[in-house]
Amino acid sequence: MNTTLPISSTSTRYFIRPHSNYNRRIRSNIFMLVLMGLFTLIAIIPLIWIIGYVLIKGGQYINLAFFTQMPLPMGMPGGGVLNAIEGTVILTLLSGLFSIPPGLLAAFYAAYHPNTPLGIAVRFGTDVLSGVPSIVIGIFGYALIVKPEGHYSALAGGIVLAIIMLPIIIRTTEEMIKLVPNTLREGSLALGAPEWKTALKVTLPAALNGIITGFMLGLARASGETAPLLFTALGNDRFEAGRIIQGGISGHRSLFAIIGSLINQPVDSLPLTLYKYTQQPSPERVNQAWAVAVVLMGLVLLINIAARIWVYSRTSRTRG
Repeated sequence: MNTTLPISSTSTRYFIRPHSNYNRRIRSNIFMLVLMGLFTLIAIIPLIWIIGYVLIKGGQYINLAFFTQMPLPMGMPGGGVLNAIEGTVILTLLSGLFSIPPGLLAAFYAAYHPNTPLGIAVRFGTDVLSGVPSIVIGIFGYALIVKPEGHYSALAGGIVLAIIMLPIIIRTTEEMIKLVPNTLREGSLALGAPEWKTALKVTLPAALNGIITGFMLGLARASGETAPLLFTALGNDRFEAGRIIQGGISGHRSLFAIIGSLINQPVDSLPLTLYKYTQQPSPERVNQAWAVAVVLMGLVLLINIAARIWVYSRTSRTRG
């Protein structure tokens, strides 16, 4: 007995009927998206407001002389902040030199040995140090460096800024190392590479994008600090790196002697100059304080943009 199954018509169409609450869910989703966009805009408004206000107030006082001349006596129009720019560069370089190598090594140890007593102590100390007020670190630098030496210096300022940078570098580097697949490290060790070479040539290149971003964020944080420098670098309106270098060369001094002359005396910085100028009654200094704020804001912005461009270019080269 042959039985044939009925073949359904291919022209039959079936539609899924929407649930009774479908339209209500659509309306709720649109409402939440609009609400989220509104609150995002509210969060961005203070940033745009601050940037715009500072640019309007300080942009009109920026010119070439502002970057190339030394400060003039209070009450005299004109002059620049060349000393503060040079001091900021020196302090930033010193802080990076003192913080990046130990921060990198500490992060590798904490990532590779997280459950050892030292690894736990590193993470706990990093969390505590990140919450210490910067002025307390400045007082610590004064008691540890300035008072025994008997004078303020760029060296003391660079050390306290390095202490401020350390938590950012350690935590960022540690998290980036944890994102690297463990199989890369295991494969390198299985091929006979020692631990230090694996960390240097396998793990570090794989996590370098995020690590560099952490370095740049730390430098941006250090370049905007004022309170620690009041107790360490103090400020110096007469500091001129070019004159010191030319004097050292003409006196046939060694490179280390010239570097020592640069870092063993008080220096100024952009945040410190901004703080000092806002405290003075001279209208010219107040106007220059707004211009310094523009320069400082632009410096921090350039550091972050440089980090983004470097990461993007390196990622593009890696992907081919």
